[in-house]
Formats: sequence, C-alpha cells, structure tokens
Amino acid sequence: MIVRRLKASLGEPVSELARYLRTETVGGIILLAATAVALIWANSPWRDTYTAVRDTRIGIPALHLDLTVAQWATDGLLAVFFFVVGLELKRELVVGELSSTRRALLPVAAALGGMVVPAGVALLVGRGAPGMEQAWAIPVATDIAFALGVLALAGSSWPSTARIFLLGLAVADDLGAILVIAIVFSAGIDAVALLVAAAAAAAYWFLQRRRVRAWWLYVPLALVMWAALHEAGVHATIAGVALGLLTRVRPDPGEEHAPAIRLEHRLQPWSAGVCVPLFALFAAGVPLGAQALRTVVTDPVPLSVMAGLLVGKVVGIFGVSTLVTRLVPAAAPRGLGRRDMLAVSMLGGVGFTVSLLIAELSLADLPATAEAAKAAVLLASTAAALIAAAMLARRGRVHKRARPPG
Repeated sequence: MIVRRLKASLGEPVSELARYLRTETVGGIILLAATAVALIWANSPWRDTYTAVRDTRIGIPALHLDLTVAQWATDGLLAVFFFVVGLELKRELVVGELSSTRRALLPVAAALGGMVVPAGVALLVGRGAPGMEQAWAIPVATDIAFALGVLALAGSSWPSTARIFLLGLAVADDLGAILVIAIVFSAGIDAVALLVAAAAAAAYWFLQRRRVRAWWLYVPLALVMWAALHEAGVHATIAGVALGLLTRVRPDPGEEHAPAIRLEHRLQPWSAGVCVPLFALFAAGVPLGAQALRTVVTDPVPLSVMAGLLVGKVVGIFGVSTLVTRLVPAAAPRGLGRRDMLAVSMLGGVGFTVSLLIAELSLADLPATAEAAKAAVLLASTAAALIAAAMLARRGRVHKRARPPG
C-alpha cells in the first residue's frame, strides 16, 4: 500500500486507530464482519427492523436526492472508496508498476476476459429463463475491497506485483461493469447533467494544474460532480474514480508528497473503517433460509450467476492472462508464475459489491429472482474467496521459502 511506504506521517498527528485501519488485513476483517452482521440481522427475528432501516428515505426531494439509506451507502459512501482506489491506480499508472504500457496491458486484458467469459457462461447456463436478457451482467464484476482483503489476509508473503495486478484488474473490471450499468440499465442519459459533471471534472483538473490546495474549492466540486452524475443516470461512484484519476501524483520540487499521496493518507481510514463496511451492512442482508437456498440451486438465473463467478471468471482471467504473457512476455508480473496467476484469477470470482447492484437493477421486475440472484452472488463470492485463500496460502509458503534471508 502506498501509505505503508510513507515514513510516519505527513506533517500532522495521526491516531493509532487511523494507522491500524490503513492496513488491508484490518479493512478486510471489518468488511467481512459487516457482511456477517448483515446476514445475521436479515435472517433473524429482527429482520423487519433491518428492512425498515435499510429502506428509510433521507435527502432532498427537490434535488432528486431523496434516497434510501441503502442507496446512500451504495452511491455515496462507495464513491469515497472508489476515489481512494482511483488515487492509487493513478499513481501506479504514472510512476508505479503500471506506468509501462506492456505492464498495463495485462490487467486490462485480463479484466476484459473476466467480463466477456462470465457473461457468456451465464447466458449459456440460464438461456431462456425470465430475466436473463439483463441478468447476464451480474457476474461480470470483481469486488475490489473483498478481493484485496482476501489477498492481504492470505497472501501477505506474496510479491507486491500480485496486489498491483489485482488492483488494476479489479478497477478496470468495475469500470467496465459501471459502463454496463450506464448503457444497459439506464432509462436515459440526461445530457445537461452530464455536461455539468464534465465541467466540474474539468474545473477540478484545472485547479490541480494550477497547484491550488484549497479544500473548500475541491469539496464542492466533488459534490457537484457526484450529484450531476447521479442526476444524469450514470452510476455516481464513477465520480470517485474520475476525480482520483485527475489528481496530481508527481510532487513538485520542494514538495514532500503529491496531493494524491496526502489525500489517500487521510481518506484511507474512513474508506476502510466506515464507508465500505456500511455499504456491506446494507447490501448483504439477503434471506438465506431453506427456500432461498433451494431456489438458488434450482432456478436457472442464480445458477447462471454462480457459474459465471466461479467458472467464467477464472477461465476468462487466467486464460487471457496466459495468452497475453505468451504473446508479450514483458507483460508478466514480476515474481508470479502460472500457479500464482491461477490463484489470483480465482479472486476474480469475488463479485459482491457491483454484482449485488446489478442484480437489483437487472431483476427489478422479478423481486423473488432478484433475492435468489443476490444470495447466489454471496454464496459464489464466499466460495471463491475461500478457494482463493487456500490457493494463496499454499503458494505463499512457496514464496516465503524463496525469499532471500534477512
């Protein structure tokens, strides 16, 4: 992690809790705990309370921002997480491991394979079933937070290139999934709102170029861009990624740290400790009773979701990665062999965040099928995480033995 490589702080006091929350292992644990709480709460005698809290509306109707708590968590809190991801991805693209075109080629190509193949597998398994004309998109996404959390927990002895490859893969994958949402599930793009968002982004870029450091200019611009994209019919979290990619990552002469490093240092604890866990709390609460599980293993739609995540993802990511590294050997991540790439490819099956969102959007007219599809996402993501963790741990022992002493 970038912040892990900072010496101590950025010239301001930082609490020990903030330092602790910056580690991906802790972030992964908090995320898994929030998911467990959601599942237990939604399947307990107090499930009506969970539904009432999740569906409570908060906001300003006049601005078309009268959203439920779950929608605020999905569209608002996740935008902060995607902003942090965008900051780190920008750094890797400009001065890090992905700054080489050949090295950036692999995760982008792997992400494409990890979208096309799962969609094809889902269409094949669920062909003819009601809702499959849109539900094919459910398994195309990889959850960045969960996948990186599993890698941090089970792959701590792995080379850093594994995390960089997975980060590039997951971000490209989720951006592709967001484009799918915008194109397939949009009722119509509001061109005026889209222009407002573009103007806010351009103003943010201009201020970065002019080396302006006034937070009271950047925060309103970010809020305007987020609200404009939401109004335009585009998934609002893309505002976070866009602004992260527009942030300057090269320090000026005499400047200790670039804005991207400072922002990530400050926002990472909030993202890992608050934003992503709260999203999980209100997104993962789906029924997992006997009837729901029976539907998952008998209905073609949830079966197609599980096949897409557990089979299509691995085949698509690993297959394309193998092809690219054979054609362009320089694109291969340093220190990772074919078995390592297979383990990382398994992490691609951890769909969760965007997959749950697409399940809600694609099956809005089939609520029972939507619930079964979301249960399938959780089950398949859990299975992929456990299988990947076992593979990572086994290969991690190999990497540990191969590491030079001292």
